[in-house]
Amino acid sequence: MLLVTECWVLNVVIKFLSLGIELCLRRQASFKNFNNIHMSRSLKKGPFVDAKLLKKMSRVKVGDKTPIQTYSRDSVIIPSMVGFVFAVHNGKNFINVDVREEMVGHRLGEFSPTRKFIRHGGRMQRELEAKAKAPGVSAPETKS
Repeated sequence: MLLVTECWVLNVVIKFLSLGIELCLRRQASFKNFNNIHMSRSLKKGPFVDAKLLKKMSRVKVGDKTPIQTYSRDSVIIPSMVGFVFAVHNGKNFINVDVREEMVGHRLGEFSPTRKFIRHGGRMQRELEAKAKAPGVSAPETKS
């Protein structure tokens, strides 16, 4: 049985077809720069949010800090997600993302990086780091 729920998100009526889930998303978000929000999908379709993610959200209270695990990195953060903690998979493990109001309109995957930055440099960088670690020798000053 499919239920249709009308929800106001970004002042656009979105019809969610969900499997037995009634989820009221009538929470309004205050946007400072509403014109700067970029929506990659058509306004007729609305933002993509995984149905399983909505179902998991309905089981947890807003103030509860237990993370909701998800593999759906492409789900858009909607105003009703503010206050929840999501554990977003980055390909190896889950990274906790605490959703704030500034994140609305972005995707969950943007806050769970898939690559680990180690450092730049080669031989010259290793020499500079060795000089900095040596006792009694001060690190060379850099111009800013």
